[in-house]
Amino acid sequence: MSSKNEAAMKLADSDFAADRRTHDVGSALRDYWGRIRSGDLGALPAILGLAGLVVLFTALRPETFLSERNIANLLTQAMPVTILAMGLVFVLLLGEIDLSAGVASGVCAAVMAKLIVDSGQPWYVAVIAAIATGIVIGTGIGWLVSVVRIPSFVVTLALFLGLQGITLRLIGEGGTVPVRDDVIVALSSKNMPIALGWTLAALCAAGYAATQLWRWHRQHERGLASRPVELVVAQVAVVAAVLLFGTYVLGLDRAPSPALVLHGIPWGVPLVGVLLIVCTFVLGRTAYGRHLYAVGGNAEAARRAGINVTRIRMSVFMICSGLAAVAGIVAAARLNSVTPDAGAGNTLLYAVGAAVIGGTSLFGGRGRARDAVLGGLVVAIIENGLGLLGAKAYLNLLITGGVLLLAASIDALARRRRSVTGR
Repeated sequence: MSSKNEAAMKLADSDFAADRRTHDVGSALRDYWGRIRSGDLGALPAILGLAGLVVLFTALRPETFLSERNIANLLTQAMPVTILAMGLVFVLLLGEIDLSAGVASGVCAAVMAKLIVDSGQPWYVAVIAAIATGIVIGTGIGWLVSVVRIPSFVVTLALFLGLQGITLRLIGEGGTVPVRDDVIVALSSKNMPIALGWTLAALCAAGYAATQLWRWHRQHERGLASRPVELVVAQVAVVAAVLLFGTYVLGLDRAPSPALVLHGIPWGVPLVGVLLIVCTFVLGRTAYGRHLYAVGGNAEAARRAGINVTRIRMSVFMICSGLAAVAGIVAAARLNSVTPDAGAGNTLLYAVGAAVIGGTSLFGGRGRARDAVLGGLVVAIIENGLGLLGAKAYLNLLITGGVLLLAASIDALARRRRSVTGR
């Protein structure tokens, strides 16, 4: 073999050595610390913030904050914002924004409520119509942004105003449409049977363990870089412990009166879990997800690589508005009604804040579906904890805004650090 070929092989080996390197626990932790120092923080700030808030409010209200009843209320309170934030993650991955997502959820909820109350349609027809309405709204936004090339800020700001007019027209000024359908209301006010909750938690824990261990086995079998199996097992154990402990806590009787029995996982929690699994799979295990990250990282490079950038841009707004419709349905179930101001006010700001606080970058190219869940819990804990403390409403707004500003600042500083280190 010639020296030139040997040099080429050595170069190739050095280029791809990291892909075939076997980690032990020490080297994996050193690599993780190196990524943190280079600005790749991931969900670490959100997890630390979540833990800090839990410790703070537990210390201030030990008798109520971690009670079974408050934990169930907290999860129910976080659901609409979390689902809306999950849709916004797709838009933010492209460095775009959808200011109309909140009011779009209100329009879709109004469509659902009117079909049930005025037209007597069954719940599933009304839900399908509401989601279809959201997808139509998203298609229009996507077309204006990706084909007509109007900035997303302008398009969605216009729809932020216009869609509120549609909701007002559907419901009427000062009116309210009650939501009394048992299936819809069950999302927030009814709970799963205890046995079904334990079965679902066990299946989720087993499924997560099988997925992670199978992934490690495939990587190890092919000689690709993989985390130490000890860390994989530890991660699986932590997730399983959280699922099973949460199921245990929610299975305790939390009724305010001994004459009542109230226990079980709220039905809306599995809905959020299913959406999280689907969105995580789409972003992390499909060609569409890879294309989405590519366009968010560098749209021109993605176009030259053969990715249909226009189609990707349209699709994220359709997904966002579709999930906004689901968020509107869950919010209507929680309030048992739809009003003309549904989805307006701070709804969008909380959802954007949840996505950014969870770790999604405002500059595009970085983010995961889990960010919406972590950020949604942070926002809900702030609102819930301050409510237990009897704090004024202005404090809630000030603190939530400060947390969002802190998260955006961390994102900007991390991005600058990554550009310096070349990661």
